[in-house]
Amino acid sequence: MKYTQLGRTGLKVSRLVLGTMNFGPQTDEADSHAIMDAALGAGINFFDTANVYGWGENKGRTESIIGNWFAKGGDRRDKVVLATKVYGNMADGDTPWPNHDKLSALNIRRAVDASLKRLQTDYIDVYQFHHIDRNTPFEEIWQAIDVLVQQGKILYVGSSNFPGYKIAQANEVATRRGGTIGLVSEQCLYNLAERRAEMEVIPAAQEYGLGVIPWSPLHGGLLGGVIKKEAQGGRRASGRAADSLANSTIRAQIQSYEDLLDKHGVEPGEAALAWLLTRPGVTGPIVGPRTAEQLASALRAVELELSEELLSGLDEIFPGPGPSPEAFAW
Repeated sequence: MKYTQLGRTGLKVSRLVLGTMNFGPQTDEADSHAIMDAALGAGINFFDTANVYGWGENKGRTESIIGNWFAKGGDRRDKVVLATKVYGNMADGDTPWPNHDKLSALNIRRAVDASLKRLQTDYIDVYQFHHIDRNTPFEEIWQAIDVLVQQGKILYVGSSNFPGYKIAQANEVATRRGGTIGLVSEQCLYNLAERRAEMEVIPAAQEYGLGVIPWSPLHGGLLGGVIKKEAQGGRRASGRAADSLANSTIRAQIQSYEDLLDKHGVEPGEAALAWLLTRPGVTGPIVGPRTAEQLASALRAVELELSEELLSGLDEIFPGPGPSPEAFAW
């Protein structure tokens, strides 16, 4: 496994991030534990989750699965850089209860303690804001975070799904307050088929020293060789991938992508991950394997070297927006 610093921090993390969103809803606890063991054995030390994972009446279940894995011992917790998130409503029942969601100081305090209990740990390495909260000022958010850092409950803070201007606003307020390190990472939707983050989010992250953690690196399976798998009688596309392939223009684009990689003898899913690892500012993409083979495929991507010819071909099929502001101003 290869490692890098998380943004401007001294924290060293693996260039693949283990996503755990499937743990509970799609992967049972025993298999989830086996995947985490395999990931740790392969050198992946950066695990990502969220308090709402498990979803619906099972929200919090994913953190509990991870906590039970930590409880097995064997230095599991000490070896893991643990990231979780706060924002979604965690109140019981279908009707949201006030102050059980978003980023008020009250909810942040409540959510941290609940996550620590489920995760069976006394600290969170990277505590991430899952979304922007338009109603809570960053002065209040950072005040709550400062207390949690002083208490030793969290070490670093990251954002997720933030626009560029909110990354800037958050860190400018942190600077004015003094003594607050501010955001050190941004987790955003970014892949070959979805490159809008290059316009504002990634430039802002680079300017303020945030590591970029792309989620959905295969764009819901669209970049994982979906057409080839269909032709071979394998699993058919579903969800976002199926919706996209219903568009004849997108289907032709994905066919060109798969043909290009077939020409170079590279597996689509591995190429999509390897491409992200070449992008400026990227710490590592989040991979959410449901099986051991999917994890093995992701690991191969770390060692995959993409030729300049192949990189140019990928840019032709999936052109990025270009540098900001020239892409939209000139």
